[in-house]
Amino acid sequence: MTRLIFLGAPGVGKGTQASRLAQKVGVPHISTGDLLRTAVSQQTPLGSKAKAYMDQGQLVPDELVVSLIEERIQEPGAQIGWILDGFPRNVAQANVLEQLLDRMRQHGKQVINLDVPVDVIVQRLLERGRADDTEEVIRNRLSVYQSQTTPLLEFYKTRDQLETINGNASVEEVEASLWQAIQAQPEP
Repeated sequence: MTRLIFLGAPGVGKGTQASRLAQKVGVPHISTGDLLRTAVSQQTPLGSKAKAYMDQGQLVPDELVVSLIEERIQEPGAQIGWILDGFPRNVAQANVLEQLLDRMRQHGKQVINLDVPVDVIVQRLLERGRADDTEEVIRNRLSVYQSQTTPLLEFYKTRDQLETINGNASVEEVEASLWQAIQAQPEP
């Protein structure tokens, strides 16, 4: 059973690798950003609540995001596993997610951290060419990300669930490293 949480700063290739691996193992790639956009566009009850926060430029509360994740991992196709991308982002969210997974009796997850040097990430994000992606903005976003996730990495490390993968390689090389890491993980 494949239950993976992908961590990594913006620009490390989480989405690309999560999509490729999900396709390879036949489980859904669950991106919290995609979940939010879909719920809002479909005007679901949770989507309407999320839209109210998003329209005001606020972060969607953790409880609402967890509710969306809970709905999604209960859907057909997610019973055999899933790859979660974009959540949790901090220890508080990780604790809420742990409680959810315990309540759903979904154990045996593995946490993958894609690690790429900051200068490489900055270059990758600058090459995207987005108007709001200046070097200063990118470096600030990465600094905020690092301050939030350093405790999160420690959280999963102390639980023997964290595997760090070098994301500073070709897409195929990173994919091979990921595949090797999940194959080495014992079933729950």
